[in-house]
Amino acid sequence: MTRLFAIKRLACMALLTGATLAHAQNQAIPNAPASAAKKELVQRMVALQQPALDNMARSLAERPARQMMAAADQALQTRVPPEKRQAVAEQIQAEMRKFLDEAVPLIRDRANKIAPTSLGSVFEEKFSEDELRQLLATLESPVYKKFQQSLPDLTNAFVQTLVADVEPTINPKLNALEQRVASALGVNAPGPAASEPKAAKAAKPAASAASKPAKK
Repeated sequence: MTRLFAIKRLACMALLTGATLAHAQNQAIPNAPASAAKKELVQRMVALQQPALDNMARSLAERPARQMMAAADQALQTRVPPEKRQAVAEQIQAEMRKFLDEAVPLIRDRANKIAPTSLGSVFEEKFSEDELRQLLATLESPVYKKFQQSLPDLTNAFVQTLVADVEPTINPKLNALEQRVASALGVNAPGPAASEPKAAKAAKPAASAASKPAKK
């Protein structure tokens, strides 16, 4: 009886030991170094992000420049004599272009250097080798590339249709808002016919940005 109990005890200990080892192995998998095959897949995934990285670099550079340009435009109308505004505006625009010519490549270069470790580590952690293969099969397929190339046309067509649909409803509301804001500021607002329909004008930047093809 004692011998039988000892055998059962040893068997239970063996099962517990095996389960503990298996659990430890499973816990160690996420921290295990990626295989060479997985690293190659990750590199391909990072390379596919290049157009997005280029657009992000331009956006990061343009954001403060646009804010500064808006402030400069306001100051131009209030602090610069009318006869000098054109020359000053051209000087400011030239400075902005110079800034973007320097800042965009700088941010893009830094993004390209950081991406392999920053994005690459996320791809390694979040996706298995099989999942990366599935992703790449989709992202590198000719059909998906064709879809991406068609997005600007799809977006443009949708924006134009949407603008035509909402313009009769939105424009009167925008005109009323403009009048109220002008009244609060104590200035005269332009009449509704004095400028391009506001809904269409507001939609142009979105359509223009969407139609800009991603850099390859």
